[in-house]
Amino acid sequence: MPITEADSTHETTERQPPDAVLGGVSVCCAPNRPPDLDTAIRAARLRLQSLQNPDGHWAGELEGDSILETDYALMLQFLGRADIGKLRELCRYALGQWQQADGGLPIYPGGPSDVSASVKAYFACKLAGHTADEPRMARLRERIMDMGGITQCNTFTKLYLAMFGQYDWDRVPTIPPELMLAPGWFYVNIGAMSAWSRAILIPLAIINATRPVHQVPPQMGIEELHLEPTHRSRESRSPLQGGYGQAAWRNLFLMADRLLKLYGRRPIRPIRQASMLRAERWILEHQRGSDGIGAILPAMTHSAMALKCLGYPDDHPAIEHELCHLQRFEIHDERGIHVQPCLSPVWDTAISLNALAASDDGAREQGSRRAAVDWLLDHQIRTEGDWSNNVRGVQPGGWAFEYRNPWYPDVDDTAMVVIALNHSRPGAGRHDSLDEAIERGVGWMLAMQSRNGGWASFDKNNTRMLLQYVPYADHNAMLDPPTVDVTARVIEALCSVGVPPSSRPIRRAVRFVLENQEPDGSWFGRWGVNYIYGTWQAIRGLLRAGMSPQDSAIRKGVAWLMRIQNEDGGWGEGCGSYADPSMKGIGPSTASQTAWALLALISGGEARSDACRRGINYLLANQSSHGGWDETWFTGTGFPRVFYLRYHLYSLYFPLWALGEYRRSLGN
Repeated sequence: MPITEADSTHETTERQPPDAVLGGVSVCCAPNRPPDLDTAIRAARLRLQSLQNPDGHWAGELEGDSILETDYALMLQFLGRADIGKLRELCRYALGQWQQADGGLPIYPGGPSDVSASVKAYFACKLAGHTADEPRMARLRERIMDMGGITQCNTFTKLYLAMFGQYDWDRVPTIPPELMLAPGWFYVNIGAMSAWSRAILIPLAIINATRPVHQVPPQMGIEELHLEPTHRSRESRSPLQGGYGQAAWRNLFLMADRLLKLYGRRPIRPIRQASMLRAERWILEHQRGSDGIGAILPAMTHSAMALKCLGYPDDHPAIEHELCHLQRFEIHDERGIHVQPCLSPVWDTAISLNALAASDDGAREQGSRRAAVDWLLDHQIRTEGDWSNNVRGVQPGGWAFEYRNPWYPDVDDTAMVVIALNHSRPGAGRHDSLDEAIERGVGWMLAMQSRNGGWASFDKNNTRMLLQYVPYADHNAMLDPPTVDVTARVIEALCSVGVPPSSRPIRRAVRFVLENQEPDGSWFGRWGVNYIYGTWQAIRGLLRAGMSPQDSAIRKGVAWLMRIQNEDGGWGEGCGSYADPSMKGIGPSTASQTAWALLALISGGEARSDACRRGINYLLANQSSHGGWDETWFTGTGFPRVFYLRYHLYSLYFPLWALGEYRRSLGN
């Protein structure tokens, strides 16, 4: 069923009076008469420029679900850094913003309750001093039990609980540190995993091997969430199912997990010591020059706890390094303390530049854009990272998502930056530096193309699909295979700077995109929700590569977008489409998803269509008095079916980009 407003627990940002004036520009007119196109664009530009930092970059809030607050709270408790006041504030936000009518917590607004998110929230609240008989806790516990209790949680949740003596370590899937010693030709090795899995799992392997137990008082435990009489009894296991395909490989890895548990009781000491030392060195090495391991919250929290498990004192600089940067993720407001999963300055700055370039009315505001260009040039990564283990003979030249993450530049950010820099050439200043940065970025992206013609985000040829079936891979992020949305954006970037569509890399990439079109004309979106995002990118990339708007693939994509347009003129799609493709293109209209659809239609020659006009009118009618658009739904994707995001600037710069391209398509 479509998601409805009634399903969301998120509060809508309060609007200002309809006659508000921003920077001398009247933003809203009478309720039934939306502002004209030029006024709307000027208001959105003023709003976006008002959010620019003094050094030239943008960084909007990045919002995830409640596991960010609860994981953070559990880490602070494990490290002995949590005061009761901070824990209670984190829990107040988690429950206040996320608990649903059925008592549980979802992983995206309007989604079904998730057992892992709910269990973590319950345990964090117990650590914060809440009692089981409180009404909200009782409702939460009842919902958890309805979902099957602790045994239905994912691996990471079980591991966290085992660290506090709330779950049996023998029932947690084994993450062997010996993987650090596996050679590249061995099918299961650290290098064969995705970049984020390496950053998350290497510290967890240390924790798994040391099996710490941070005891908590009995009244803070969660024995009541176990369906069994005691969690120390043996977990019932369903018999292994025979057969071919996925079940067979899953069963094989389950058998391997049992063998690893036997080995873990009496490991070969020199091998275990060597693997633990290599994992420790990996963490310390990847701290150099970075804002924490991977610059993402899970990897940073795991690393801090892993170092403590190795005997590092609480005030050791390596632990302080992670905690210091984690504090930058905190946001304190009237709702309590909440935590971002990471920071997104490069991504936000590149898209903001593209939106300003598309909506330029001649004024150009060169100072603002020049400062942003200079900031991006200063943040190009010119040192080798993990990617260089599989890619040789190329100069480093990518960009990362975050401020300082030199080990993990990604293709998606690099492509968006190259597009932004190319759009900003007029009046950008530092022409030699700009041209050289684009050249390095293009060279790096070309070297990262996978053998199937597509591009992934962080890795090349990261496609050992059987790794999805290892027992600790239930975070649905073990691999980083090529995707249509990233590939199409790279096509757009390369062609925009002069790489000919007839070149072999572009031809291979176009074939990859076409081969992955869905029968109904849409494309899957890996990094944005979901088919609307993927279809937007695919259409723009194919057209940039020289395909005619009348090509059958383009027409099918355009027709699908027109077919799913909502009655109010906008477009929307819920996160549930990742689990249930029948929900693709279904959801309440949002500004960001409407903008994606419009950008695709405008590129596809449909600027004067009724569908495009209705979409533009939706944006004009729903612009807020502050110049942006209010959006509470999550339209960003971390890991499909596991973790979703709300980029707070998506509802500003994407609509501005669409309005600007629409005006340009009509000849101003």
